[in-house]
Amino acid sequence: MVRVELTTQLLRIRTLAVLACLAAVPVMAGLSFASDAGHRNGRQTGLFGASPYSALNLAMASMAFIEPLLLPILVALPAAAIASSDREWGTLRYLYVAPASRTRLLAAKLGALTVLTVIATLCVLTAGLHVGLAVFGWHPFHVIGAPNLNGGETAVRVLSATGYCLLCMLSIATIAFTLGLLLPRGVEALGAAVAFVIAASLFNGSHTLHPVQLVLPMHYWQDWTHLFDPSGTAHLGTGILVQTATSALATCAAVLVLLRRDPAA
Repeated sequence: MVRVELTTQLLRIRTLAVLACLAAVPVMAGLSFASDAGHRNGRQTGLFGASPYSALNLAMASMAFIEPLLLPILVALPAAAIASSDREWGTLRYLYVAPASRTRLLAAKLGALTVLTVIATLCVLTAGLHVGLAVFGWHPFHVIGAPNLNGGETAVRVLSATGYCLLCMLSIATIAFTLGLLLPRGVEALGAAVAFVIAASLFNGSHTLHPVQLVLPMHYWQDWTHLFDPSGTAHLGTGILVQTATSALATCAAVLVLLRRDPAA
């Protein structure tokens, strides 16, 4: 069932358009910075300032740019569709008598959701690597204000950052998935998920709402960027705990919704 669900979603024009939009961001960034190859990007600091130095620099800068808003919204789109498509098409009740238990159906949808989230996240990095390799070449990872990273340090930090970003995107994906099961239509679930991301981002930018910020998964999404600071240290433990707890709570809510409501509701 995972293969069927995944194939169905991947062959949709909507999903292909999402992946194309994600790939377009690092491509446009790489082309716009082509004239600065090997040099600092204006007066920018951090990952953005170092983006023209190498393919990996561009890939991680693209992830830092797209992760706070665009990536979670585009991840929420297929997540809401996976949850709501069978109900909207009127095939959910027939799946249960196929027979396909609700638990099996939920596991298949969550499996497809996870794979699509991985594909969407890696799409940004892959596009950044390819365009960066073509425009800037393969050079040591440059950190402004610190020596270049060697191969081992780069691999550890890039893999840690990628895994952390994936965990963050899974948290919003499971929220959108649960909303897709709970709300009547997929477009309503997508709208609610987008509204949640935008509202949480606004709350996260307010210094007077610090207690609220601490429970928002978005508050920790950019913590991985400190892996590429001159100090090279990032405290990811709390962020990992919050993202995991968010995904677990959303998944439990999805289980309750799917097991307790009428299939056609």
